[in-house]
Amino acid sequence: MSSHLLPDNFDSKVTLKKGDYLFCAGDINTVLYYIVNGCVQLYILDQSEERIIRFGYKGSYICALDSLLTQLPTIYYLQAIRQTEVLISSKENTTLLLQDIEGIKQLLLQFQEREIDLLTEAPIDRYKRVLERSPLLFQEVPQRYIAKYLRMTPETLSRLKKLDLNQDLEL
Repeated sequence: MSSHLLPDNFDSKVTLKKGDYLFCAGDINTVLYYIVNGCVQLYILDQSEERIIRFGYKGSYICALDSLLTQLPTIYYLQAIRQTEVLISSKENTTLLLQDIEGIKQLLLQFQEREIDLLTEAPIDRYKRVLERSPLLFQEVPQRYIAKYLRMTPETLSRLKKLDLNQDLEL
């Protein structure tokens, strides 16, 4: 991991209450966030409906990648879904990150994984992908948000969680 991504290199801290925003669509947001504890959702609005792109929870990094790379207004919202403590990178460390190919690769790969999740058609396959990639997600994020992220109802997610995933099942 890039030394610029270490939490020691972040220069300020904020505590968000459930429902608070770190940034909204239209903001220029060019810093990186490290989640100390709690949970946030990164989403876009699609015809007034929230489409969750990513979660940030204890030990993860999150940003408005579009704004970070272009220095233009973001299309994303970053909102706390429970009380959350966040470290904010300095502008200097964010600039250093943008010059570090490994740091950029990590951020881009995270967004690519979400793209694959969106293109995966079967609910059970989306669930399996996310469970394998991010098992901690299911401990840190409330189920109704995970269901929305996976494009399924909370009831469908509940049924999937009860299945023996070693079997080849169709839902």
